[in-house]
Amino acid sequence: MSAHRSAAEVRAGLKHPIVDGDGHWVEYVPVFAERMRKVAGDKAADGFIASQRRIPDALSLSVAERVQRGVGMEGYWTRQSTNTRDRATAMMPRMLYDRLDELGIDFGIVYPTAGLSIPRIPDGETRRAVIRGFNIVTADYFAKLSDRLTPAAVIPMHDPDEAIAELDFVTKQLGAKVGMFGSSIARRIPAAAGMDHPTVARFAVTYDQFGLDSAYDYDPVWQKCRELGIAPTFHTGGRSFGLRNSATNFTFNHIGHFAAAGHAVAKALFLGGVTRRFPELRFAFLEGGVGWGCQLFADLIEHWERRGAAGIAYMDPKKLDRALLRSYVETYGDADFAAELARRDGWPSLAEDQLTGGVSVLDDFAACSISRKEDWVELYAKPFYFGCEADDRMNVTAFGRANPFGARINAIFSSDIGHFDVPNMLHPVPEAYELVEDGLITPEDFRDFAFANAVRLWGTQNPRFFDGTVVAAAAAEVLNSAPTRVAAE
Repeated sequence: MSAHRSAAEVRAGLKHPIVDGDGHWVEYVPVFAERMRKVAGDKAADGFIASQRRIPDALSLSVAERVQRGVGMEGYWTRQSTNTRDRATAMMPRMLYDRLDELGIDFGIVYPTAGLSIPRIPDGETRRAVIRGFNIVTADYFAKLSDRLTPAAVIPMHDPDEAIAELDFVTKQLGAKVGMFGSSIARRIPAAAGMDHPTVARFAVTYDQFGLDSAYDYDPVWQKCRELGIAPTFHTGGRSFGLRNSATNFTFNHIGHFAAAGHAVAKALFLGGVTRRFPELRFAFLEGGVGWGCQLFADLIEHWERRGAAGIAYMDPKKLDRALLRSYVETYGDADFAAELARRDGWPSLAEDQLTGGVSVLDDFAACSISRKEDWVELYAKPFYFGCEADDRMNVTAFGRANPFGARINAIFSSDIGHFDVPNMLHPVPEAYELVEDGLITPEDFRDFAFANAVRLWGTQNPRFFDGTVVAAAAAEVLNSAPTRVAAE
């Protein structure tokens, strides 16, 4: 944290507001569930309570039992205790609202905590009931705080119809402006049918990321988002999956798990051509930082050079000069080498030109229709936004010249207040501003990070998003000016 100024002092020294792109509140389950029961019935309330048993159930197992069942270690003691005031603030939106000036925040988008897990409830009827009740109760908690806080509604993505129905409901009936979309939806592998042991069933799945190889066509969902002015934001974790499933060490499981989940869905949306087909849409991947977003940008370009149409054509086995290869073998090889090659009619590998995995299009980037360098900015750097915690030093990568084409990647300040990794709510704003104090980013970069990028994320989709808020005038100035996507030469 800055050794010089408080959060309020940092904010007072700025000529722009601070928008928190990803704060959290911690729903008090006993009360929240009963409110759900009143508005949505027993299935919603009981299903919600059951969904909150995953972490306590994992922690109640011994290490040996977690190893046997393939259950990862979860976090214990993840709620504020020494800092009781912050604990209360996380639990009560009105208290958070009253403390915003002290925290240095003008306006905040607030995501759930208990609600993070409910998009993955496996039973469809229960999941829909829980999410509907959850969204109704959440909207009621924040109804009188809209000038400075807005909550994210939970959008299930098990199939397009379910997502569209909830999008229509939360926007038209509840006035929601932010959608937290589920991702990494588990689909049972057909070959595992009949394998009903709980542990086998849990791992015998693939994870649907919507844009690529999906079980459904999700284009109607993206079209609905465009129609309703909703920017899809993904706040999905990757703990307990594969390489993050230690039975003893929560930190091992926790580090990088949001980034891994965001990485998967971002790749799928890009390679599946979603950003090409829906150029107006903006997507956000939260709490994983921007470092992986910068690396993915570069990785995709490097792979396009190798596995795009021109790159893959260069590797076509039919272009192999077999006679020339045999002449090299005669000079540098031995008799066995030459004889084996001769038996194969000069082919190093039989049927090498025929094994393409059964795909009809050999260009992995065909759906992107990339033909010029500007396409990369338009299809990736412009529509994708990355939620960054304040103390993440990799935030500087969003503004550096190391990015391909000198592109600026859209990093958004995300306090993560309410969760264990913020031991004091007064810290995020000064911690974020340290990058300016240390000379790593400019004040103009910080304006993008702490304000303008968040405005562009939500305001581009919905020009009225900030109407009636304390940042309305400043947001309008941002939306009426063109952002810089490529750094000056």
